[in-house]
Amino acid sequence: MSRHILTPRPDQPEIVAIVVGWDRPLQTFFAQVFARTEAGPDKGEATLWVGTEPGELATPEAAIAVIAPFADVPDTLASLLETEMRAGRDSADGALQSEMKRRLFGSIH
Repeated sequence: MSRHILTPRPDQPEIVAIVVGWDRPLQTFFAQVFARTEAGPDKGEATLWVGTEPGELATPEAAIAVIAPFADVPDTLASLLETEMRAGRDSADGALQSEMKRRLFGSIH
């Protein structure tokens, strides 16, 4: 799994963190946006979380499109995410991962 924390855009003061990355077990990119809450003004709460289903976000560009309204996105992010995806594709699921996938999704993808 890869995970990158991005800086919120200046016009998004309610946002405390933006996260994007590649989830190898689910074979999907993911995107998360964390907004301030009264209980956790510095940590925030995930108010947007996409890429929780197998293959949901198939390309780096799809994940970046989700977070672009909230984050300063580096020009190199798409190619970095693509490289991380390709590097992790050769890894096989372990027995426990395979079993959890069967339970959660009905298959081992």
